[in-house]
Amino acid sequence: MKKYLKLLVCILIFFPDLSPWEPLWGSLWAADFGLVLDQTAGYDGFTSNGTAANSSAVDYSGTLVPWFSAVAGCGNSVHISASVKVNWENDTLTYVPELLRTEFSWSFSHGKFKLGRMPYTDPLGYIAAGLFDGASISLDAGGGSVSLGAWYTGLLYKERANITMTPAELKSYNTVLDYEDFTNTYFAPRRVISVLGWEHPNLAERARIQLALLGQFDLAAEDSLHSQYLTGKLSVPVNALVFDLGGCLELMEFSDKYKIALAGELGVSWMFTAARLSLSGRYAGGVTENNDSMITAFLPLSTVYQGEILKAKFSGLSVVSLNYLGRLHRTFSTGLAASCFMRSDLGTYTGYPITAGADDGYILGTEMFGRLLWAPVSDIQINLGGGAFLPALGNVDRNAAMHWRVEMNFILAL
Repeated sequence: MKKYLKLLVCILIFFPDLSPWEPLWGSLWAADFGLVLDQTAGYDGFTSNGTAANSSAVDYSGTLVPWFSAVAGCGNSVHISASVKVNWENDTLTYVPELLRTEFSWSFSHGKFKLGRMPYTDPLGYIAAGLFDGASISLDAGGGSVSLGAWYTGLLYKERANITMTPAELKSYNTVLDYEDFTNTYFAPRRVISVLGWEHPNLAERARIQLALLGQFDLAAEDSLHSQYLTGKLSVPVNALVFDLGGCLELMEFSDKYKIALAGELGVSWMFTAARLSLSGRYAGGVTENNDSMITAFLPLSTVYQGEILKAKFSGLSVVSLNYLGRLHRTFSTGLAASCFMRSDLGTYTGYPITAGADDGYILGTEMFGRLLWAPVSDIQINLGGGAFLPALGNVDRNAAMHWRVEMNFILAL
C-alpha cells in the first residue's frame, strides 16, 4: 500500500496534468532542490585590566539545510526545507533537527493565500519576527495591499521562536534540550498570533507606509500574558536620503491587570552608489517610579537581540546606532557599526554590565562591530566578524570587563 501511495504522490508532483486538481494547481513548469551547509566558529571572552578572564570560550555551530521548491504555471508554489544543526557551546554538544520554511501558496487574480510554516516580520522588525505555523492571505486593495494572518507557535523549536515573555518561558528557553524529555525541552511556548496589516509602497508618490494590528494570546494554563500591538512605519525618500519613522502602542493583560507600553524608532540613511550610511535611534519604554501607573516596560513577542555582542532583549532599552554598509569590490563587502546602549529605566534591564552596587547609571556602554564578506562565486560565502562592547564608555560600571568576540562563518550552497 505504501508503494502505491508513494507512486501516486510522485505522479501528482511531477505530472500534475494527470491530477484531478490540475485546474486549481496548473501545470508544473519548474522544480528545484538544493543543499546548504552553514558553519560558524567563534571565540569570545571578557578582558579586564589587560588580562583575559577565565570565561573566554570557543563555540561552533554547523547546520545542514536540504530544500525543495516548485512553481506552477498559474503562480502557485511549494517550498519545503529542513535542517539538522550541531552546536558546541559551554562544553555541551547538542543536535537539533528542525522543519524550517514549509510553505504552500496559491495565487489568484487580486492576491495570494499561503499555508504552512512561513516567515513573518512586523513593520518595525522587533515585535514578531521569524517562522510561524498557520495561514495568511494578502489582497490588492487598489490603494495598497491588505493582509491577514493567523499562526501558532507551539510546534516550533524554542530557540527558533525565541519567545521569553514570562519568567517560566525564559526558564524553559534556557533548559538544555533533552531527548528523554523531548516534549518539555524542545518546543516553544504555546501562543496564537493574529495580524491585520496594510501597506502602500508609494503613498502620494512620496512615501512608503506600513500599518499592522497584531494580537498574541497565551495558551498557558497559569500566569498567562496576552498583548496587542498597534504599530506603523513611514519611510520617505528625499534625493539620496531616506527618513524612517516608526512607533508601537502595546496593551498587555496579565494577573487581571492592564498595562500600556510604548516603543519607537527614528532614522535617516544616506545612499551612495555602492554604500549606505545610516543613523538610527530605537526606544523601548520602561516602567515608571509610580507602581500604580498603567505604563510598563515594552515587551515584544519575539526576542530580537540588539547588538552583535551584547545581545540584549529589546525591553526597557534604548539604542543609538551609526552603521555603514559598502561594497569594496565585486566580491567584497563590508559593514561597520557603533551602537550606544541606554536603559529606559533602572529596573527592567539587569544583565551585563550591571553589577551589584553599580546599577544607578543609565548608559550601559558602546558596542563596536565590523564584518567583511567575501563571495568569490554565488555558491560560496565567507564572513569574518569581530568587535567589542565597552562599558568604560558608559556610566553604569566603567570598571566592568570588556566583552569581545571574533567569528568566522562559511556557507556552501549546492
